[in-house]
Amino acid sequence: MKQILITGDRSGSGKTSITLALTALLSKKNRVQTFKVGMDYIDPSYLSAVSGRPCRNLDSFTLSEKQIGDIFQYGCRDADIAIVEGVRGLYEGAAALNDTGSTASIAKVLDLPVVLVVSAQSITRSAAALVKGFQEFDRDVHIAGVILNNIKGGSHKEKAVTAIEHYCGIPVIGAIPRMEEMQLAMRHLGLVPYREGSGHGDFDARISIITKMIGQYVDLERFQGLMTEIVQSPVEKTLFDNTVDRDIKIGVALDEAFNFYYADLFDILHAQGAEYIPFSPVHDRLPEAEGFIIGGGYPELFVKELEKNDRMREAILEVSRNGTPIYAECGGLMYLTERMTLQKGWQGSPVDQSFEMCRIFSGETRMPAKRVVSYVEGKCMSDSLFGEATFRGHEFHYSDVILDRDTRYAYELFRGVGIHDNLDGAVMNNSLASYTHLHPVASAEMFCHFTGLCRTYS
Repeated sequence: MKQILITGDRSGSGKTSITLALTALLSKKNRVQTFKVGMDYIDPSYLSAVSGRPCRNLDSFTLSEKQIGDIFQYGCRDADIAIVEGVRGLYEGAAALNDTGSTASIAKVLDLPVVLVVSAQSITRSAAALVKGFQEFDRDVHIAGVILNNIKGGSHKEKAVTAIEHYCGIPVIGAIPRMEEMQLAMRHLGLVPYREGSGHGDFDARISIITKMIGQYVDLERFQGLMTEIVQSPVEKTLFDNTVDRDIKIGVALDEAFNFYYADLFDILHAQGAEYIPFSPVHDRLPEAEGFIIGGGYPELFVKELEKNDRMREAILEVSRNGTPIYAECGGLMYLTERMTLQKGWQGSPVDQSFEMCRIFSGETRMPAKRVVSYVEGKCMSDSLFGEATFRGHEFHYSDVILDRDTRYAYELFRGVGIHDNLDGAVMNNSLASYTHLHPVASAEMFCHFTGLCRTYS
């Protein structure tokens, strides 16, 4: 199998569109397994769509080196090529003086050659200085080649390419001009996750535009020549390889409103003896199951439809009152409050608008609110559906959840904001809802406790 990592010199370098295009081109003749550095949900949904295989997340803040290796090897089974997309700039991470949470840390753990995407707008010889700085900053990171983006014209390209190859000693395998059509295509995709059967025709058209344009300016053969080859050998048993009989069913909310899940979740549930049953809070009735998971997403964009499906909302409230375990993250947390209030100015509304939700937790969700993006670190109390544990995760939201002061919380956060005063994981009966997104591999023991609790209600 061949492997490579594509990253940028900064956010907005163009690495996402370039990675998507190269994955799409190579997937025509190869089985390409993709990975995304960080705790993002959007880019993995695109990469999964163009490769036809679930993209998996790798994050050195939440995952140990062994867990990163296990996810990589498990994901790469039967693949011909592994492509890892970085996050932000190559060295951006959780701290200033170490590389935890960075793309560089993943490159080193997995020994991946790196292609650096450089936004070369308005620079030529300085591009070489920039690349040289990236090379020297951490000599354990192997930068194998460069792709220039936002090139203006022939002389711009010639000067930048000549300088980089002369001073840095590595090839420039692509020089992409600034193209408004490509910018518009990516901007249109924006923060909208790919959902099979939900507007994917438009997605495919946009990706086709990006792929066609980038395919003209990046040398695919030279790109493949920078990849390193590894021989996949049998590895010791991982969390994914348990052979427990699937004796319980867990309903997983999966539709246009709720679709923020790490691909490993479904494998972890299977390994722990659970069959997952997808259902739509927007369209369906609640299926019969021993437990439920309601992940993140954009419920605020489908709030009218969620309110309209009152059978679903009432059924979720009923199973919660009966003690059936329910775990919800972010968008799921918002859905389990009494109401969601979209405040004046939201999408041009002249007044506040409130919509009824599931009413498990007394209180409301308000949007918009201050943007919160942070790694999370904390501990979980022993009397919750996840049991006693320490954990690391991530939160990303533009909403506030205001709950009654008597609300009980399962999480105490040492890092991150949570719902209220560094408390997260609101608890009611056997329902737990939080702003924290947990990686299912890093928190496998917590999910094991959850599936075990579900068995007591089977």
